[in-house]
Amino acid sequence: MSSKVTTKPKTQPVNPSNDCGIAKLSPAALGLMANFFKVLSEVSRLQIVCSLKTGAKNVSEIVEETGLGQANVSKHLNMLTKAGIVAREQQGICVYYQITNHFLFELCDLVCDALSAQFQQQHQQLEMLKTLRQ
Repeated sequence: MSSKVTTKPKTQPVNPSNDCGIAKLSPAALGLMANFFKVLSEVSRLQIVCSLKTGAKNVSEIVEETGLGQANVSKHLNMLTKAGIVAREQQGICVYYQITNHFLFELCDLVCDALSAQFQQQHQQLEMLKTLRQ
């Protein structure tokens, strides 16, 4: 009879000074965080956010830059405004929208870097599989 030995994956010890604090958040606070990410989980909204990276724009400028329809852009800007991601400012007859906190672009860069590393690792694994099949 053989016995199977299972081992736990090695984990790094938790250093309280490096803790980001998420574990200490209440369910209500975590809900707010989840809603923030939910708002960013739609492709059109991310296109709009990227369009606003260079500065404030009105709906027509966002439509032109993104290729999205005017009604669609207006709907998504409303959601982004309610979430506090963009602010709107009336200038004469035009309303301009701008990003409220530029940390959002740092967050997007972190996600892009992580995805790039993930894709690179997957590519390397596929290349290894190709060589095994030859």
